[in-house]
Amino acid sequence: MNEIEEIRRLLASVEARLAADTDAEQRALRNLDALEFPELVAAVIDFLQPLLEPYEAAIYWRLFRLSVLGDGTQYARASTRGLQSGVIVSSSGQGIDLSYRAVQTALQALESKGAIAKAGDTTREGTLYKVCLPEEIPLCQERMRAAVAEEPARPLDQAKELDYYNIAENREKIFERDAYKCHYCQKQLTRFTATLDHIQPVSRGGDNSFGNLVTACLHCNSRRGSRPVMDAIIDGDSKDA
Repeated sequence: MNEIEEIRRLLASVEARLAADTDAEQRALRNLDALEFPELVAAVIDFLQPLLEPYEAAIYWRLFRLSVLGDGTQYARASTRGLQSGVIVSSSGQGIDLSYRAVQTALQALESKGAIAKAGDTTREGTLYKVCLPEEIPLCQERMRAAVAEEPARPLDQAKELDYYNIAENREKIFERDAYKCHYCQKQLTRFTATLDHIQPVSRGGDNSFGNLVTACLHCNSRRGSRPVMDAIIDGDSKDA
């Protein structure tokens, strides 16, 4: 009986943690600064749109409008029939109704490419989809890493080169280097849920250099505190076992 109670307690703990992580992610997205929208849209245009067929791109942007731009989450409920109209227009500016099959095919292609994912059951209002961001789409991750590798060398700016924690454009380089995955639990993150963690804590002489920072989810970052990295990794492994 004690073993069963312990299993129930552990399951309840895991569910609570997952719920807390999801809530934190959605709060982060809802609090997205307007100045960050251009960067997000640019990432979609640069790294995802070239991989999509025209109908796929049109439907992705429609779902993006309903979710990220609509209510500040990554989730939108939509039906195949509902996406048949209001998605594209003709060269004369008139709306065109897509065929049911065309929408269905585009949705399936978006799923196969990792651009969207079913996140709930289908109801009378449609299916709940998660609209994925470029940094969490494997095909886009490859393009993003290639873009970083191809960046031309720039004149050394000592202040920027030494601080990868406080300067936004440098933080992005850490996240892209780590493919937006938590260094400790390997959870896939986005630009709105990723945090930076010092390998050598500042309190113990660590700095904000490129090599002393790793991507971490909020849970692992807060759990680790100022403990050595290996202690946090070993502790995490023992809890997962």
